[in-house]
Amino acid sequence: MPAYVDTHCHLDAPEFGAQAAAVRRRAAQAGVAHCVIPAVQVDAFEAVRALAHQGGDSYALGIHPLFTPQAREQDLAELDRRLAALHGDPRLVAVGEIGLDHFVPGLDRDRQELFYREQLLLAQRHGLPVILHVRRSADRLLKHLREVPVAGIAHAFNGSQQQAHAFLDLGFKLGFGGAVTHERALQLRRLATGLPLSALVLETDAPDIPPHWLYRTAAERAAGQAQPPNEPAELPRIAEVVARLRGIEAAELAEATTRNACDALPRLAPLLGRR
Repeated sequence: MPAYVDTHCHLDAPEFGAQAAAVRRRAAQAGVAHCVIPAVQVDAFEAVRALAHQGGDSYALGIHPLFTPQAREQDLAELDRRLAALHGDPRLVAVGEIGLDHFVPGLDRDRQELFYREQLLLAQRHGLPVILHVRRSADRLLKHLREVPVAGIAHAFNGSQQQAHAFLDLGFKLGFGGAVTHERALQLRRLATGLPLSALVLETDAPDIPPHWLYRTAAERAAGQAQPPNEPAELPRIAEVVARLRGIEAAELAEATTRNACDALPRLAPLLGRR
């Protein structure tokens, strides 16, 4: 059975709660060898660190753009302090989840950019890659990356071919997950098929971005069918879709995307027994 790395999994999400350990066990049984658990706010820092250590996984620390309305500017100082204090922890692999969200209405874009820019600088200062939230914001993200060069993963990438290559040129890998399983995601499927295999990493964004077999339509939800949470155990099945689209074996995809994850997040390699 191929072994996979889920490069983006929110095991600390309230949807999992006390079941997080059981969720992780199901993932391991399905063939997910490792999960990267990014934080979304300062209050989550200890939870993601603890989960990573409990499950033999890794974590990232950062302030998500959707959490910038309630974040305080002193939270950036706290992030700086934690990154310094935990620098010797081999399971700390990135600064994330950070970025920009130009989809959700009502968010202050200037405030998002302030937090994004400052966190890029912190990543640079502490010698860590970043895990980026990219939602209708690729060009603005790229602008800052050209001014503050760091590399990492563009999570849940769904931009244009040109934007994809711009991220790749800056040393990024692109995250593909449940969205690519939907047959109507034509542009995303073109990217998953046409980009070099060296560009791709796999992710679930659990409990979010469900694959098509878990997704409940608005009509189904209105009829009382609850949307089940996505889980990292779904990653091998997502990978099978990507492998089929590319015309390769799942084992080849698993090996390539694991190698790519280690390239994007260099601290992963020793955790996975790789050099």
